[in-house]
Amino acid sequence: MAEGTASPESKPTKAGYLIGAVFLLFIIAGVYIALGSGGDDGGSAHISSASGSSNELSPDDREGTPYEPPQSIDLATAAAAAKCVVHEDLPEEGHDHLSPEDTRPSYGTVPPTSGDHIGPPLQQADGAWADPAAQVAVVHSLEHGRIAIQYSPNLAEADQLALKGLYDSAYSASLLFPNPDMPYAAAATSWRNLIACPEWQGQKTLDAINAFGVAHWGHGREPMEGFPALSGPSFGEPAS
Repeated sequence: MAEGTASPESKPTKAGYLIGAVFLLFIIAGVYIALGSGGDDGGSAHISSASGSSNELSPDDREGTPYEPPQSIDLATAAAAAKCVVHEDLPEEGHDHLSPEDTRPSYGTVPPTSGDHIGPPLQQADGAWADPAAQVAVVHSLEHGRIAIQYSPNLAEADQLALKGLYDSAYSASLLFPNPDMPYAAAATSWRNLIACPEWQGQKTLDAINAFGVAHWGHGREPMEGFPALSGPSFGEPAS
């Protein structure tokens, strides 16, 4: 063979080009998925896409004000200090799955804590959301042990960021979103439990909601593992 002439083995084949192209597509797809998901921790909104659906809500990726250690994690003590009302062991209003076309139930509490709810995979995914979440989707999340922190859209921006900071300290298997349909400054729900805070009392309100989360996180009707949560701090194991 003449000098400078490539051997047949050194020439790229069509199969080689195809394999290379497929490999490159896998790399691009992986980068795209990682960027779109916000990384391993779900981004600053801590979205767990494996736990449910976004239902076209926008993530709340604001930087929260760091939550100071609570004065008390005893629910009765913290709720009384914040002038919040706690309802525990409420009657179960149902637990059947609904399709998107079904009539929405009239829940007995505001916000609701149990009742028939949307079927999977349309349960509201764990995370901080900038838009109001449909309660028919949230109730299914509560059934699987979640805590749903809710606040009035009229709450001052600084107070919303304080709630976001509390959420950031215990985001695993929890939700945060505005609720324009309740008469409270802030509230939190779990399956068959509710804390309602008519007025914002600063750190006292945060401590009351935190104590509610500590008392009721993970106590749903169905196993929490049914909806995979992000690893990280939770009301069951808060950040140190």
